[in-house]
Amino acid sequence: MPGANSRSPQNWEQAEQTYRFLLRENYNSKITLAARQGLERLQAERTEDRQQAISNAIADPEKTELGVLILKAMPLSEKTEAAKQMAQIMNIDPYSARMLLPSKGLRLYRTGAIGELEYYGQQLQARGIPVFWTPLSTLQSIPVYKVSYFESFEDPAHLVVGSDHSPQKMRFSWSAVTQRVEGQLPIFEEVVDRDTRGKLKRKEQTQDHAQFCDLHLPKQKCILRIYDIAYQFNQGISLEDPTEAGSSLDQKTSWSNWRHLSQTIAQKLPQQPVFSDFEYFAETALDHPDLLSKVSPHIDLFRRQESNWDPAFHLYSTLLFSI
Repeated sequence: MPGANSRSPQNWEQAEQTYRFLLRENYNSKITLAARQGLERLQAERTEDRQQAISNAIADPEKTELGVLILKAMPLSEKTEAAKQMAQIMNIDPYSARMLLPSKGLRLYRTGAIGELEYYGQQLQARGIPVFWTPLSTLQSIPVYKVSYFESFEDPAHLVVGSDHSPQKMRFSWSAVTQRVEGQLPIFEEVVDRDTRGKLKRKEQTQDHAQFCDLHLPKQKCILRIYDIAYQFNQGISLEDPTEAGSSLDQKTSWSNWRHLSQTIAQKLPQQPVFSDFEYFAETALDHPDLLSKVSPHIDLFRRQESNWDPAFHLYSTLLFSI
């Protein structure tokens, strides 16, 4: 029987393959028992080695700050092998690992001390799994400017950013925008409905969606955030669509004007990538309310109570900015 004295991961894998071969071949009970005990020893040594490595990783006080570990999309054809590798590193079964690996966008996989996440991230990267990690403080330090309105779309574009109380003029070249991020955030309203027994009850229901578009300017180290509820369509350059001249003012300042604004931005950025998988990312981010409670979203939506959708979008955009 192979020895499991060496703590080399390569020796662990060789020993595990041998033990599992012996179990599949269904030899006599003595050999089967020895193989099972060998697998148990391997698991114990891996756990001990992992715990020691993590302890070393977070020994530096700077490595204890909160961070996130993000899985990136990978081809479907590579998932089966990647899942086997991930299962071994994270001590989970291959099926669960395969379900975690995203086919598109980003997946918020784990939060915790950045030193621990760095350890796992390096292990995953070494096995060919696309992943990255970053401290939350790094994401929070990225300046985000709310766009009030554009004064000109010509290059360089002129715009007004900031709140109504402290507006600032700014300009940028469209070539400085490396990517844009789009998403929809649900707007909730409290409604009255009847339950199965006919009794009235109050519940929260999605009534509408706020439209968002972030422009990333890495050279200027900032994000320009544009969203329909905050954009002042009655200021700056006109966004009125002449084909909808008969529409009401409410219609013009909502969907039609947002569509016109989005189309204009898209025309100015024909080659830059667009990331619009926010909803997919949000499905994983919303499972981490403790993390989201620490994220300042830089979003002003009128809500009766705070929603984790707002910090989830901010997290999504800043993660893409940091890659």
